[in-house]
Amino acid sequence: MNNKGKLWEIEAANYLRKKKYRLLEANYTTRFGEIDLIVCNRKFICFVEVKQRDVNAIAAPCEFVDKPKQNRIISTAQLYLATHSTKLQPRFDVVEVYTDNNKINSVKHLENAFDLL
Repeated sequence: MNNKGKLWEIEAANYLRKKKYRLLEANYTTRFGEIDLIVCNRKFICFVEVKQRDVNAIAAPCEFVDKPKQNRIISTAQLYLATHSTKLQPRFDVVEVYTDNNKINSVKHLENAFDLL
């Protein structure tokens, strides 16, 4: 991942912290794939994909989380849950980072995003 990608993930993590989520893992990697952020609140453990696009892009960032990518994230999350016991309900989210000339313009948190895509 490039430095810009790391910057977007840090911005997403900070955004989620402000929304009362606690960061459990960043860049959790297994043989199945990688999950950008794993966060939790009182009710959910969230497996978060961070996607960035320019504000003038033709498609929303979440549109780049296709079914094969979702399946890799789900498989990775299952492995995480097999080794990290929790009573929290799992959920798959996307955080969209919109930029303008490589500067952050806005951040949008899509809860339960895999159902929306």
